[in-house]
Amino acid sequence: MAQKKFEDYGIVLDFLPQGHPNDPRPLHLREPVVQLLGEDFFTLLEVIPKREARFEPQERVFIGKGERDKVERIRRRIGYEDLTSAARAELPSAVRKLVESRPERFLEFFNKAGPLTTRFHQLELIPGIGKKLMWSILEEREKAPFSSLEDLKSRVKGLGDLKEMITERVVRELKGEDRYRIFVRPPSRRAEEEE
Repeated sequence: MAQKKFEDYGIVLDFLPQGHPNDPRPLHLREPVVQLLGEDFFTLLEVIPKREARFEPQERVFIGKGERDKVERIRRRIGYEDLTSAARAELPSAVRKLVESRPERFLEFFNKAGPLTTRFHQLELIPGIGKKLMWSILEEREKAPFSSLEDLKSRVKGLGDLKEMITERVVRELKGEDRYRIFVRPPSRRAEEEE
């Protein structure tokens, strides 16, 4: 089966009915734009809304193939630096919402993460996990795979708020602060535009 490549749903970060403020075109030529976060790959996108459509921050909208209610087309994939200040402010809570809605995705990471180098493990990419916690996680998962994030937290003493730690890691990856990516799909040469 072919691997899925596109986002089906996105979380609204910002709705710009007058177009993007950095658009050099005169105001009357600008298109309304919605900046959103894709829920499968954490892809940052700009979409063009259908006429008269309105959006609320954190609203979940369909952007996949087929008939869309509120989105006319995907304009382009964007980077963190392209986000408006309002979108940047919404981003951590949108990421947290996605982490909370799909804990099994992140549980799989804790059950399968491996070494990156002889001295550095993928688990250490999660903020708050150093060598000591990494070894505790590895020892516990040897006994039995973790059944939930709550199971992980109860079996490994000293872990902080796992959902917050994962959220922080995803936001870091979206900002491009680390060369390693464990949750965010790296930008492709061909943008995810005009499906």
